[in-house]
Amino acid sequence: QVQLVESGGGLVQAGGSLRLSCAASGSIFSINTMGWYRQAPGRQRELVATITSGDNTNYADSVKGRFTISRDNAKNTVYLQMNSLKPEDTAVYYCRATVTVTTSRGNYLYWGQGTQVTVSS
Repeated sequence: QVQLVESGGGLVQAGGSLRLSCAASGSIFSINTMGWYRQAPGRQRELVATITSGDNTNYADSVKGRFTISRDNAKNTVYLQMNSLKPEDTAVYYCRATVTVTTSRGNYLYWGQGTQVTVSS
């Protein structure tokens, strides 16, 4: 069993910054790709950014140049630094990780519970 716990969400004014964290724990052999997704009210969940175990990154066009994803493998943690926030960034942000578990050495996909980010205009 693997758990992902996000933190760092909150209310910020437009132009401000927030840093999200997501810590993975449990029966982890290794963590492959980690990523952040978001879902605004009435909209589908969408990719924000991903980072592979080799630190290759991918960003949605809407956040390029403003958001930075990074990871600390020693802490099994992924971060999302969000700068120049806009009201349209308001959403619940979810962490996702592909994990090789210690028990079966199988690969499984896990999601966090989500953290609210609200950007006021």
